[in-house]
Amino acid sequence: MKKIIKTLVIAYAILTSSVPAVWAQIDFSRLISGAQKAVQAFTLSDEQINAYVHEYIQHSDSTNKVLPETSPYVIRLRSLTQSLTDVEGTPLNFKVYEATEVNAFACADGSVRVYSALMDAMDDNELLGVIGHEIGHVAHRDSRKAFQTALMTSALKDGIASRGGVVAQLTDSQLGQLGEALVNARYSQKQENNADDYGYDFLKKHGKNPAAMAASFKKLKQLEGTTSTGINMVNQLFSSHPQLEKRIKRMEKKCKKDGYDLTALAGKTQADYNKTTTVSTFPNDKSSKTSKSTKSGKSGKSSKTSKTSKSTKSSKSSKTSKNRKTSK
Repeated sequence: MKKIIKTLVIAYAILTSSVPAVWAQIDFSRLISGAQKAVQAFTLSDEQINAYVHEYIQHSDSTNKVLPETSPYVIRLRSLTQSLTDVEGTPLNFKVYEATEVNAFACADGSVRVYSALMDAMDDNELLGVIGHEIGHVAHRDSRKAFQTALMTSALKDGIASRGGVVAQLTDSQLGQLGEALVNARYSQKQENNADDYGYDFLKKHGKNPAAMAASFKKLKQLEGTTSTGINMVNQLFSSHPQLEKRIKRMEKKCKKDGYDLTALAGKTQADYNKTTTVSTFPNDKSSKTSKSTKSGKSGKSSKTSKTSKSTKSSKSSKTSKNRKTSK
């Protein structure tokens, strides 16, 4: 931080000393202002960063289709994360975006967003591993640093900064640029490995086989060709540094060392939840009741028919018997 500020101070001194006439038309005051605001972005407090993050996540929620509480996807995510209340004291909140992109992300304020396509692609154990990985970035403050860097990039473009300790409100355009900067952000190899380890331990803590981490990487590797608007969503979810293949081997090596079976990974899938939540999720659904009443109705009719049949047979039998006696 001191090095960055020192560099900018030196740059300011050079630019404001004897400026050649050929540079006279360059707006140096604007450049210096942008640099100063970039430094301000790096010196924001956690509270100020979280205020910006909160504003960004509200924008994200409003521009994406957030699935309702009754959705099988939300029910599934809630069942997997109901015991996850906070990470390092930061409250967690979860939502599902209906989207074709295979993606998930966690922000510094504890907001975790999971895309429905990711839930379609992975079973419960694999999905929990991915969520653990993303939460790991929050626990290690990687998410905060990435947001801070994105904010600085936006500050250089549009002058986003904190003024007098008060967080400046972002425009829709600035929020869009901030989102673009976040999409293009990449974690370092060390950050990714640490998040993988967090996800591994996260699965163990919740009684799951941590081999699901390697399994989730394998599925992502199969999906590496998946694109949306020209952006590889798999690379957004897990940085390509290091390569997924190396991360798969690293996770499998940890599993073997800890004595975990690499093949025992039978977790429920989204298809399972889609089948089972129809009745349990909508107890007041008329179609469900109609189905039951229809069955009981058919059963009742069948019962009546059976009784009538028996009565008819009994009557015929009685008449036949009487006729025989009469003929005698």
